[in-house]
Amino acid sequence: MPLGPPSSAIHLHTAASADPSQPTPRTPTNITIHPERVIGTLLGIRNENEIEVRSSFAVLHSETDEQVAVDMEYHRTMYELHHKVNPKEVIVGWYSTGFNLNTYSALIQNFYSQETAPHPAILVSVNTGVEEGQEAGVTAFISSPVGVYPKPENCVFVPVPVELRFHDAERSGSPLQPPSLTSPQPVADVEIIERSILSVQSMLDRVLSYVQAVLSGEKEGDAAIGRYLMDTLGAATEDLEKSGFNSSLQDTLMISYLANLVRSQAEVSARLALATAP
Repeated sequence: MPLGPPSSAIHLHTAASADPSQPTPRTPTNITIHPERVIGTLLGIRNENEIEVRSSFAVLHSETDEQVAVDMEYHRTMYELHHKVNPKEVIVGWYSTGFNLNTYSALIQNFYSQETAPHPAILVSVNTGVEEGQEAGVTAFISSPVGVYPKPENCVFVPVPVELRFHDAERSGSPLQPPSLTSPQPVADVEIIERSILSVQSMLDRVLSYVQAVLSGEKEGDAAIGRYLMDTLGAATEDLEKSGFNSSLQDTLMISYLANLVRSQAEVSARLALATAP
């Protein structure tokens, strides 16, 4: 079941794989979440030669020694709600924590293949690195049936290329993440802020050293760097010179005043309704 031409690839946004945790605390009593892994639905956009996975949601499921069960009603309800907000995103496959691919994985893959037909479903295996001797990572697969008379539980998972993509805001925040997902000590907020300030201070020192070297004639100036610094620093100070800060502050105070006014009117209306009630 080929994904497409040999150049096919999967582009996975970090938001789709950032939190493969327990689905929800409101788990029905008749559904038991398997403690060893969590599964979920992948949503994205399918092009000719590639798949862009943009979001995901966890799906309730149960695994025992005898059978595996997926809450299909929950899956379809969540997809319908998501489709109302993002109508362009469709079901492209599913994800699972850990790298353990077994017969149950083949059965779940068969279910999602029916959801993505006529296109093949992809499986993104997310290893959180919590087990000793394993490193965190992401691997993508598609399935291909095996045997003369293929059965849902008989398939082979074929690896496909996968690339992690970051938005600008996510890329700027990625260096602040802990160096290891298995680190026993969480990083304090104060330490993250301190690390951020030191990083900004280091960048400002580099810029200042470069500017001073150009002004003193020790280094030849680069027009592209100068234009970039002017655009960056000029845009940051232009609003302050034009009283942009005061204008923004006035807008904020006006919004706060209007919110308090609406709240007061609502309280007066409620009291009048109680006073005039028979």
